[in-house]
Amino acid sequence: MITAIREVRRAKGMTLDDVGRACVPPTTAQTIGRLETGTRTVSVGWLNRIADALGVTAADLVKLPGRADLPVAALLDANGAHAPRRATVAAPPQPAPGQVAVTVTGGIGDYRTGDEIWCEMLEPDAFAGAMNRDVLVPHAAGRFVFGRLIGLDDKSATVAPLERGAGPQTVANPAWIARAVRLLRVL
Repeated sequence: MITAIREVRRAKGMTLDDVGRACVPPTTAQTIGRLETGTRTVSVGWLNRIADALGVTAADLVKLPGRADLPVAALLDANGAHAPRRATVAAPPQPAPGQVAVTVTGGIGDYRTGDEIWCEMLEPDAFAGAMNRDVLVPHAAGRFVFGRLIGLDDKSATVAPLERGAGPQTVANPAWIARAVRLLRVL
């Protein structure tokens, strides 16, 4: 299997040691290096552990025929744009299991018409991880509430909508909450 572990690791600005320590359970920089170079076989288990450590999906680490790489031409920081020291590629976005999208059809808040907001669906025991983040919450009769999650208790979720002048909305016993994790925008 041909992987893009090295490219993604470098794009994230992480060292071999950083990735090894971020793995659960932690491993050595040497092991990560062997998996990157192919001197050690990358199993699905290793692929998932490394993907979690890098904050990407396992699919982002696999080079597939027909999936083009996007070369990184420049790095941008407070000092301006500059060339990367090593050739690297950007990992194209791939949906993960349990994700849903919100398509913006009219600009609102920080979002523009045409934006796609990718959301990770959360079960009730994980709702606290969405506090102060933009979320999609199912409401009665097939409707939804989208906005900033500002309150949470055992029986309800309170969302501050993006519309100006709109008051917070409380949804009783939501079956799930989808936390915004990626914004795709065409400029």
